[in-house]
Amino acid sequence: MIHPQINFQSNRILIVEDNEDDLELTIDALQIRQLTEELDVVRDGAEALDYLFYQNKWSERKSSNPIFILLDLKLPKVSGLEVLKRIRENSSTKMIPVVILSSSRQEKEIAEGYRLGTNAYVVKPVEFKDYMEAVQLLGSFWGTLNVTIHSN
Repeated sequence: MIHPQINFQSNRILIVEDNEDDLELTIDALQIRQLTEELDVVRDGAEALDYLFYQNKWSERKSSNPIFILLDLKLPKVSGLEVLKRIRENSSTKMIPVVILSSSRQEKEIAEGYRLGTNAYVVKPVEFKDYMEAVQLLGSFWGTLNVTIHSN
């Protein structure tokens, strides 16, 4: 049996985002909170799965799993909901906090995100100031205040 361990060593954050503008704003907001030192970015759902499961171009990745994932839903190749499902099905990734950061307000997608195990569902604010503030709050909580558990 694998025993969960509290991991205080990694502050790595994974952003799964295909929209260049949203990605830039997200990185800027995390940078203000000084949370971009260990930041990885993937641009579609297939690459997110490759990253998390050490496949293809990420097969030689030396870093541990991220302390949390900011996950968009509307992604090329593999949807964000499918990525979330696969994260929760795997023993090596199921404990990683996942925050859905999406422009979708569809009740069906919100419900499905929670059913699949998201830790939070945040609708991307339209206003620049609100978007920056939302990402900064997410980064502060999930990146510095929340204690994570990883399986070794």
